[in-house]
Amino acid sequence: MPYLPETRTLLGAQLVFNLGFYAVVPFLAGAMGRDYALDAAAVGLVLGARTFSQQGMFLFGGLLADRWGARRSILAGCLVRIAGYATLAAASDFTLFLLGAVLTGAGGALFSPALESQLSHADCAHGNGARTGNAGNAKERALGKGRRSVFVWLAITGEMGALAGPLLGASLLGWGFDAALAAGIAIFVAVTVVLWFRLPAGSPGKSKTAGTREPEASPGQSRSALGCLKNRRFVAFCLLASTNMVAYNQLYFAFPLELDRRGLDGSWLAMLFLLASVLTLLLQLPVAAAGQRLGPGRAMSAGFLLVAAALAAAALTSVQAEAGGSGAGRSGVGGTVPTGPAEAGSVALMAGIVGALILGHMLLTPTILSLIPRFIAPEGPASGRGAYYGLSATCGGIAVLAGNALLGWLLDLTDRNHWWPGTPWLPMVGLAVLAALMLPRLLRGIHRTSTLGTAAVGASIPN
Repeated sequence: MPYLPETRTLLGAQLVFNLGFYAVVPFLAGAMGRDYALDAAAVGLVLGARTFSQQGMFLFGGLLADRWGARRSILAGCLVRIAGYATLAAASDFTLFLLGAVLTGAGGALFSPALESQLSHADCAHGNGARTGNAGNAKERALGKGRRSVFVWLAITGEMGALAGPLLGASLLGWGFDAALAAGIAIFVAVTVVLWFRLPAGSPGKSKTAGTREPEASPGQSRSALGCLKNRRFVAFCLLASTNMVAYNQLYFAFPLELDRRGLDGSWLAMLFLLASVLTLLLQLPVAAAGQRLGPGRAMSAGFLLVAAALAAAALTSVQAEAGGSGAGRSGVGGTVPTGPAEAGSVALMAGIVGALILGHMLLTPTILSLIPRFIAPEGPASGRGAYYGLSATCGGIAVLAGNALLGWLLDLTDRNHWWPGTPWLPMVGLAVLAALMLPRLLRGIHRTSTLGTAAVGASIPN
């Protein structure tokens, strides 16, 4: 299997990249406030600039991956991330912290679309190889039958890094934030050296096995560098699919507020994040297998219906905040926030909501990533995959920004006007249901013109 070593290298790079990121960034806000006495507004601006520089530049990073090749873009992303961490290590004022945060985000914007683009070539090549009809490929068909999408493994390896990174960072904080930064720099230097020697040189799109071919173009696809923006079907796909990212990011925004409204302290938030990581590591493979059996359209519908159910449960059990109140004693749909032994019931309810959300996310994310090549018209050696993956991520970032702004506005209005406490969740429930209904219809047009089926989008990693 010619892509097995390269794909394993890329998946390992994703794990290590997340390890180095989560060993530092979760502790950045505390270090700026505690060690350098920056005010909350400055800290918020630095963190917001990091997120925007990454999400907002994904399309640009994808275009560079198409022009430079995935290998150069991945290596450049590592080097820019190293420069960002070095700037943070040297920072003592707001300006350098802001510059370091922007460089850190830009490194991710160069790295991720290129890595996803390169993985998708292996995904499609092995899927098409497994479907080749001649007798000489019987062994390849047999191997391909039991393989899962490479993006399932991408989610698992990324989650492993996201889980281990904060543990590494926390263990180093006793020596100061600079120790965590030094460890992060060392990690990225190591992964850069490994990738330099392990990733094959060559232009994007050349890493295909003999006899395979890329998916056919869907009607209306453009072959220009920014053809993804002119591909209206793909833009609609990105906008609908971005609901998945908006819902998932409520773990960072709305769910902590909801915990506070229910009278649960911040330690429970850490438990919910741990639950999300454990569920991903344990269930991503069986959930993805279920998605393969369902097929892409039904998998998307089932995933978004799970997300809608989780958000609807959050709405139906939401608790109204009272002005000047703490956690206990606030009124909600059931009367007051549970206290004492009833706190366990409230925690179990939130755990169930998070569990349903994560199950939907696990079903959706690999499916969304593996469907993107279906929209792409191959154009010689460079098919423009980086731009397509970059646009998908950028749409997700813009959707999160707009969705969080809308949700925050509705939360304020609900508290001021004493509306039903579940009101702020309703737009997201509606968007998830809309995505569940519309995405299968959107995919029908590419099923007839694509050579790939869900089972054909196979990974180059054995079960």
